[in-house]
Amino acid sequence: MGWVEVRRKAGPSRADADVTAAVAAGAAQLPAVFTLSWMHGLATDPYGRGDGSALGLMCMVLLAPLYLPVLGLLQAWAQTFPGTALADVALRGVRRPLWVKQLLGVTLVGVVWAAVGAVLWGLPFTATALVLAALGVLPVLAMAYARARGTTGAWGVRGVWWRAGAASVVLLVLALTGGLLATATGLIEEYEPPELSAAELTGVWRGEDGAVLRLLPGGRAELTRMPTEPGFEADVDFEVCGGTGSWSLRKESGYDVRDVVAVRLETGSGTGSGCGEETYWRVGGTQEVPELFVILGDPDSGELRILRPRS
Repeated sequence: MGWVEVRRKAGPSRADADVTAAVAAGAAQLPAVFTLSWMHGLATDPYGRGDGSALGLMCMVLLAPLYLPVLGLLQAWAQTFPGTALADVALRGVRRPLWVKQLLGVTLVGVVWAAVGAVLWGLPFTATALVLAALGVLPVLAMAYARARGTTGAWGVRGVWWRAGAASVVLLVLALTGGLLATATGLIEEYEPPELSAAELTGVWRGEDGAVLRLLPGGRAELTRMPTEPGFEADVDFEVCGGTGSWSLRKESGYDVRDVVAVRLETGSGTGSGCGEETYWRVGGTQEVPELFVILGDPDSGELRILRPRS
């Protein structure tokens, strides 16, 4: 009798099974989410940043078993567990299956995080809320399945992770297949930068921190608090300059698929000695809403500055 009691205490509790199921399910869906996000990124402007080297992609795949459980745990503690706790308290008297109430609680927590992201980082509220709501479905269903199957036998800790691994592969294949079909049918089109004439570029372009670039007819330019490339001997990523200068449109070449607006300050002042250097603003955005951008400093991790036309 004592031996049976010891074995029962040593086994996983129902709460442990819920935690394991939520974390494993959250981790299992992430490869498919990353794949869909990558394919969605093909249709958006990458602003000249590469997709990463083959070595970096290989490292991400090889290290996935190490970081995916961590990300699954973070999602569980940030959304799943607060949502289920909210449902247990606020919806205690509601006559619905537990998993339905927990889905509602997890969705509400996702809405709160979407509001935080919109306020702090400018993320689109509706799209973020929908994504977080979708990410909360699988962990809640996995917790319900774990409760239905019990906490011992094939649905123990090892069984949970084996099933999560298999489900992750299935979800990844489905996401990849769906993305390829969407690309083949034209639902997802690979991004192509707009082609603008010198007349279409002429006008006022505004950026962050009061940056204003006036591209005037005839190749003249006026700069106000504009970031510019520093000199070769400078130890900063950019200089802030103002004054008058010149600009020219350089069409795409074999080295760059984008048109480039070269801007040089000729008379004026700035915070450093590099204000006379030529800065190459690359054309981005769309044909309807064009942009000019430059990466100042390291091409992979430098500071991205974007100019948009004055409406």
